[in-house]
Amino acid sequence: MTRLNLVLLLAVLASALYLVNVQYASRRLYTEIDRAKLDARRIETEREQLQIEKRAQATPLRVDKLAREQLQMRVTTPAITHYVTYAAPAAEAAESVRRPQAQGRVQ
Repeated sequence: MTRLNLVLLLAVLASALYLVNVQYASRRLYTEIDRAKLDARRIETEREQLQIEKRAQATPLRVDKLAREQLQMRVTTPAITHYVTYAAPAAEAAESVRRPQAQGRVQ
């Protein structure tokens, strides 16, 4: 009978230690989940702030100002518009049409 009591006592102690270990692991995992949620909120807030900054940087007035100041661009008018036309000579056009056919043949 004392052996049975001793075995049962060891089983109770082992299960108590296992229960303490499981509770500790559960609390640790809960705090990790809580930290992850806080990080997710922080990252979401940062993303929203960056979106606001992006919209502020891309306003048409700011883009126009940067184009004028840094790139020295100006508004086009018919007085300063130049039209460029290019007409390929007939020989070049005919050669460019024949070239793909000649490359396709194996000799």
